[in-house]
Amino acid sequence: MKESSYRPESGRLKWVYGIAIVLFAIAASRLFYLAIVEKDFLKNQGEMRAVRTDSIPATRGMILDRRGEPLAVSTPTWTIIANPKALWALDPTKDETTPEAEITRLAQVMGVGRAWLQERFETNRSRSFMYLRRQIPPHEAEQIMAAKVVGVTKTKEYKRFYPAGEVAAHVVGFTNIDDQGQEGFELAYEPRLKGQPGELTYLKDLKGNVIRTFGNEKPEQPGTNINLSIDMRLQYLAYRELKAAVTEHRATSASAVILDVHTGEVLAMVNQPSYNPNDRSTIEYEQLRNRAVIDLFEPGSTMKPFTISAALASGQYNTESVIDTSPGYLRFGRRTIRDSGNYGEINLETVLVKSSNVATSKIALSLPQDSVWNLYYELGFGRTTPVSFPGEVGGVLPIHPKWHPAEIATLSYGYGLSATTLQLAQAYAVLANYGYKVPVTLLKQDVAGDGEQVIPRNVAKNVVEMMEAVVKSGSGKAAQIPGYRVAGKTGTVHKVGANGYEYDQYIALFAGIAPASDPRLAMVVMVNDPKGREYYGGEVAAPVFSRVMEGALTTLNVPPDLPEGLREVRLDKKVPYRVVQGR
Repeated sequence: MKESSYRPESGRLKWVYGIAIVLFAIAASRLFYLAIVEKDFLKNQGEMRAVRTDSIPATRGMILDRRGEPLAVSTPTWTIIANPKALWALDPTKDETTPEAEITRLAQVMGVGRAWLQERFETNRSRSFMYLRRQIPPHEAEQIMAAKVVGVTKTKEYKRFYPAGEVAAHVVGFTNIDDQGQEGFELAYEPRLKGQPGELTYLKDLKGNVIRTFGNEKPEQPGTNINLSIDMRLQYLAYRELKAAVTEHRATSASAVILDVHTGEVLAMVNQPSYNPNDRSTIEYEQLRNRAVIDLFEPGSTMKPFTISAALASGQYNTESVIDTSPGYLRFGRRTIRDSGNYGEINLETVLVKSSNVATSKIALSLPQDSVWNLYYELGFGRTTPVSFPGEVGGVLPIHPKWHPAEIATLSYGYGLSATTLQLAQAYAVLANYGYKVPVTLLKQDVAGDGEQVIPRNVAKNVVEMMEAVVKSGSGKAAQIPGYRVAGKTGTVHKVGANGYEYDQYIALFAGIAPASDPRLAMVVMVNDPKGREYYGGEVAAPVFSRVMEGALTTLNVPPDLPEGLREVRLDKKVPYRVVQGR
C-alpha cells in the first residue's frame, strides 16, 4: 500500500508561518498608524517631554530724578535651579553617579550643609523645579555650574539696586525678589516699569540638561524709564537737615516737602525715620511709612493765613481792617479760646504776627458759615492730592449740617481737621502762586497741568506780604535767609492721644515761601514729638526750613531779592513765645 505524503511537521510549520504573517501585519499596521495617523500627536508628546519654552525676564525700567540721576536700576544676576525628579531618577547600575554623590558635590560647591541640602531634595523629590540660590553674582553661579551636578541649571534674573539708598527710599520704594513693586513708585508704576518678558525654546535631555536652544521665539521688551520730579540735590539737603533736627530734638519722626509753586512738581520729599532698600534684613514696618502722604496731624496756626484769605476774598475785610481781641479770650459755654495776652485792636497783619486765636476766631465767625470750610476744600484739604501715591490719605475736613460757633472758631486756627505734610505744602504753593492752584505731581513736568484760581490774585499777594512780617518780627525769625525775603507761618500743635490732647506732646510746624517778592518754592517742615526743651514750630521746624531753603535757592540759581540794607538778618533760634496754640 502506498504511503501518504502528508507530514504533521509541515502542517505545524504552516501555522507558524501564518501566525508570523499575522503578527507582522499587525506590527506593520501599528507602525503605519503611529507613523502616519498619530504622527502629529506623538511629535507633540515627544516635544512636551524634551522641548521646553521658558520666559526671558525683561529689564525693569529705571527710575530717575528730574536731572537723569538714577534712583532705581536693574543689574543682571543668576539664579541656580534644580530638577529633583531628574536627580532621583539616576540609576546606580546604569549611571556613573548616584543621587547621594551628586548632593554631596553640590553641598560642597555651594558651601552649605549636606544634611540640609539632602532634606530639600527629599522634600521636593517628585518635583522638576526647585530654587537653590537666587540672584547671585555671575562668578558664584559659574563656580556652582562648573561642578556639573545632574539636574542643576542656571537662569538669568535681574536684581534692583537703589543708588540713593535711604535718602529717596520712601518715594522710590522697592521690589521683592521676583522683581515686583512693593512700595512707592515701584508699586505705583509697576505696569510701566516691569516690561514684557520674552520666550525661549530649548531642547533638554532625560536628565534635564539643556542640549541646545532654538533661539528667541519672542524677544523681551524692557520696561519704560520714569523721570520723577525729585531733584536729588534738594532731596539730599532736606534729608540731611531733617535727620539732624530729629536727632537734636529727640523727635519721634518728621517729614518735609518742597514744591515748585509754578509747576506743582515735588522737588523734595523726605521722612524720618527711613530705611535702606538695598539691605532689608533690619527693616521695621514703621520705617516703610511715607509720612509726608500718610501721617495725619492738625495743622494748627499754619492755617491762619487761609482764614485771612477767606476774609479778604469775602469783601468784608481789607488789609487795614481792625479786630478787637480784648480781653484776650473768647468763651463758648465751657470752652475758652485764649491768646498769650490782650492784644487789643490789631490789624490783619498783626493777627498773623501775634498768631491771635481770638482774632482769627472772630473773623471766621463774622463770615458766611461755610466760607472758611469752602476755601480749605478748594485748597485740597480733606481729599488726596493728584500724586495718587500708594497708601496716601485724604485727611479729615469735617462738615456739619449746622455748625456750632466753637467748631467754626477752632477750624479757623487749624484745630478739628487733619492733613498731611504734602497737603499743607500744596496749600502754601497756591498762596505762593498768587492763588492759582496747579496739580501737584511727583513726575517731571515739561509744562504745568491745567489749574484754577481758588484765591483772588490780589488777596493771595496781600497775605504773602503779611506772612513776611511773621518771619521778620514774629515767631518765624529763625526761618530768615540772608539775601532773600521769606514769608511763612509757624505752628505748634498739641498731639491727640487716647484721652484727648496731650499737653506734653507736640507737633512743631513751619510752612513758608521764598523768595517772597516772586515766589518760586514752597516748603513745609513737620517734626513730630520733639522731646527736648525746644518744641515750638519757630524753634524746631523754622531753622530746618531756613537751612534747606537757602541751599535750594542757591542750587536752583534763584537770585536774591532782599534789599542791600536788610541783608544782615537775625537767625535767632530761640523764640520767646509760650502759648502753644498760637505758636
